[in-house]
Formats: sequence, structure tokens, C-alpha cells
Amino acid sequence: MFTSLLVRSFGHQTYNTNILPGKILPNFEKTPRAILFPGQGAQYVGMGKDLFMSFPSARLIFEEADESLGTKLSSLIFDGQQKDLTLTQNAQPAILATSIAALKILESEFGFDVQSSCTYALGHSLGEYSALVAAKSLSLYDAIRLVRRRGESMAKTVTQLGVKTAMAALVVREENLPKLRGAIEEVCSTLPEGEFVELANLNSSFQAVISGTSQAVDQASRFLQSKQLAARAVDLPVSAPFHCKLMQPAAEMMKEALNGIKFQKPIVDVISNVTASPIKSEEEIPSLLFRQVTSTVQWQRSIKYCREKGLNNFILFGPARVLANLLKKDFPLDHIRPFTTVKDIELFADCIKLKHANTL
Repeated sequence: MFTSLLVRSFGHQTYNTNILPGKILPNFEKTPRAILFPGQGAQYVGMGKDLFMSFPSARLIFEEADESLGTKLSSLIFDGQQKDLTLTQNAQPAILATSIAALKILESEFGFDVQSSCTYALGHSLGEYSALVAAKSLSLYDAIRLVRRRGESMAKTVTQLGVKTAMAALVVREENLPKLRGAIEEVCSTLPEGEFVELANLNSSFQAVISGTSQAVDQASRFLQSKQLAARAVDLPVSAPFHCKLMQPAAEMMKEALNGIKFQKPIVDVISNVTASPIKSEEEIPSLLFRQVTSTVQWQRSIKYCREKGLNNFILFGPARVLANLLKKDFPLDHIRPFTTVKDIELFADCIKLKHANTL
């Protein structure tokens, strides 16, 4: 039986925990489980640095990301400027690398196995690429290069639009979610030529996001509130109108890159942002990722799909806790565990020591 000795220093505490993956794996396998990965907006300077410093398995991920781009992405992630990290061409590969580094620690140190321990993998927007890496459908090397290209394509598209754009988050009631698209189309019918707004994300039972030209987003926000379809609208600090038809040029720029990748059959079902259901074959992945650039992120429906299959156990990898917070608000009794920092690993090590790994 393989034995891994976890010896890590957490602040002033040192953990020396004998972990027997053979004993842990049955606990992982007992419950249907989904692994989740965040999208753009989760980035912050210093994310993943503690993982890099503490775990060789995480260090290898960041080093491979650097190698794939031919630049020190890790230096920007750990010690760069927030304004530079937030640039979409940097944020996307940075978040992906940090997310996969967290997953790799659970695999290397605790014997976690995606194929035998998970039912589904899914990621929000950019996070879908992380989910495909986790499911062994896409190599880390190719994924990092693809999302760098994705970010560059989006940034280039913004400079060519020639119009001011915006995104806004809406606080809504679940019963109003089905009414949003029709209401937004009603707004579009009254807009001047060149103005446009679209439903970009359905994130939870209480949150949606709209995207488009600034005037159209502002008008839609006010209209939805006046019709009591949204309680509040908050402008988002983003660099592009993601997930709407204004990003079609970016999608076209991505097409050649996507078609040049040989995707493998995922070892676990990956739920598509576009369809909110498992990807049927590796052949359709390029098309789905192409469509994803301009399509609504069906996150709420994706989570609903998981739960309708009897799943209420979620592990979240990557920076920030936005997805965890959305889940906790919608499903407070579900098992929701983020793996973001060394502190999270420390808490899980305590669970192992106390023989409570089955609460993961």
C-alpha cells in the first residue's frame, strides 16, 4: 500500500500526518461528488503562492505554466501588480494554473482520484478549461496556451469595438429568472442602432449578469428594476462585455486554435456552460468552447443538473470563494468544501487526523 508522509509547516504549526490513500479513497468514493473551478474575476496577486511554497506538486504546475507560455507567469501571479494580473490575457492562464495546482495537491498528498471519486467536473466560463484539464481531456500545457489566446482574442476584440461596453450583476428572485431573457429582448427592441444588451450569466437562484454596450446595460438595469424583475443592479469592473454577441470576433479568433487541439475523451462527465449537461463526446468540445465565448453561462442550470442527479457534495479548486458562496446561499445544507489556500489543506489534514475525511 502506498504511503505518503505529509510534512508541512503552517505558520508556527508543523503537521506530520501519515496519510494512507488506500484508507482515504473509500471515503472519497462513498458520495456522488462534483469538482468545480472558477472563472475570471477570481484573480488576486499572491494567489497560490502558499501552495507553491509548500507543495512540490503545486510547484510543478506553476513551472509548467511558465514553460508553456515562455514567460514567468508565476512571478506575475505571486508578486506582480493587480492591474497587470487583471488583464484578461494574464488573468485567464493565472486562474487556470492556480486552480489545477490546488487539485494536484489533493491528488498527490491525499490520494484523490478524479475518475473514481467524482461524478462531474464543471467550471464557470474560463473554469470549463480547468474542468477539461481535470478530466484529462486537455493537457495543462495546451490549456494554458489556449486560455492565453482566449484572453488575447477578447482584449483585441474590445479595442476594435469602437463603443463603450459594460456588464452588470442583477439581484433577482428565482421565479423571475425565466422572465429575464424576454424582458431584455423587450429593452433591445427600443434601443438605438448599435446598442445591445444580452443575458451573460445565470449564476444562481438570486444572481444574473447582463452584458453589452454601456447605454444598453444601463437602460436594461433600470427597466428590470422598474418591472420588479431585479431588486438591484451593480456595475461590474470588467475589461470586456463577456458572453454576448459583441465577443463574436474573439470567438472567431479562437476557432483555429480550438480546432488545432486534439481533445481526449473526458475520464469523468464535464458539464458544458452552453448546454448545462454533460459533454457527449470529445469531438464536440471545440464547438462548445467556441459557442461559450458568446453564449450565456448556464451555471445555475448546471448546478441544478447535478443536484437532480442526487449530488450535494462539491469540492471547489482555485482562487477566491465566489462559487462556494453562491452554492452556500442556495444550498446551505450541502457539503461544500473550497480548496484555495494552505489553510484549507491544513483543515483537511485535521479532518484526516480526526478520521472525519468522510465529511469532505
